[in-house]
Amino acid sequence: MARRDSKNIIRLRVHKRIRSRVSGTQERPRLAVFRSVKHIYAQVIDDTKGHTVVAASSSEKDAKNGGNVTGAKEIGKLVAERAKDKGIKAVVFDRGGYQYHGRVKALAEAAREAGLEF
Repeated sequence: MARRDSKNIIRLRVHKRIRSRVSGTQERPRLAVFRSVKHIYAQVIDDTKGHTVVAASSSEKDAKNGGNVTGAKEIGKLVAERAKDKGIKAVVFDRGGYQYHGRVKALAEAAREAGLEF
């Protein structure tokens, strides 16, 4: 248990460092990713207002896959489609302190393929 806690503390420290450089505006909001053991979540956030504009997660009723790579691709595509419906074309990517690898990378690439620019 101590290992998981220390890994999360390190991740939060890295995330804090990333957030000092990455901020979402109304024209270019922030695409934030959170990855749990079972699910993956993505939010498009306007940091000037502090509001979530669009969100998608693998824990939604219509999500077929869980938090695996296939599920991450599905959520990336879904969040990009919802953002485009709201008129958002470009975002800044916030990997949330996670390595750009595996599920996080799959979500980002699926969002790019669906039309989001970052």
